Amino acid sequence: MPSPVGNGAQTPAPETVLSTLRGLFVTGLLTLLPLWLTFVVFKFVFGLLSDSSRPLIGPLLVELARQSPSLAWLADPWALTAIGVIATVLLILAVGLLAQRVAGQRLLAWFEAAIRRIPLAKTVYGSSRQLLDMMSSPSGSGQRVVLVEFPHPGVRSVGFLTRTLREDATSRQLASVFVPTTPNPTGGYLLVVPVEDLVATDWTVDQAMTFIISGGAVTPPSMPFAATRTEPAGTRMPLSPNPPQPDRS
Repeated sequence: MPSPVGNGAQTPAPETVLSTLRGLFVTGLLTLLPLWLTFVVFKFVFGLLSDSSRPLIGPLLVELARQSPSLAWLADPWALTAIGVIATVLLILAVGLLAQRVAGQRLLAWFEAAIRRIPLAKTVYGSSRQLLDMMSSPSGSGQRVVLVEFPHPGVRSVGFLTRTLREDATSRQLASVFVPTTPNPTGGYLLVVPVEDLVATDWTVDQAMTFIISGGAVTPPSMPFAATRTEPAGTRMPLSPNPPQPDRS
């Protein structure tokens, strides 16, 4: 009886099959990763907008649906979510329009003054206000994108230099650096490190945020990495807008 292998057909080696499957998996992963990151960011923003106004809009829509059978669709989850997003966007646009008017600026200033009289709210609001001002500041306004050695030696993370201060014992310059997480930069870590350990970059805030949200997929063609004691001209770490004052005592 002739052997089934004798007809010229060859069974692929297990290593070849595994290599092919590995290549297909990597290709599929690289194809789907940008879509997944876009979905994660979109889902976060969409959920945030919907949840912000749903506690106020939701009961109203449910009551309208109960009183009018023709509006029963308003109580559906998709309708509650969509109308909640629209209501939040309209509220944001209204606040933006109000903030551009003199009367609106006075009203917002009064509201901020009231918030700052509440102990815990003052701390949270003031810190978040400064952070948002820093993130939205234009290029060249004093805020710098830096690299900091974190979370362990030999690895650097992208951070934002928010302030410099002075160590009590040695009077050397320290820097507070905010390191956002990826792909959701709303959270992060606050580090205090010596200024000389930072690596200055020429990135703008927009470039840094794009780099963080994309998981490093979108980045300028080159970047500094090694921290040197003698930095070349143009890369010296500048002081923040709030440098420590010398001791005159």
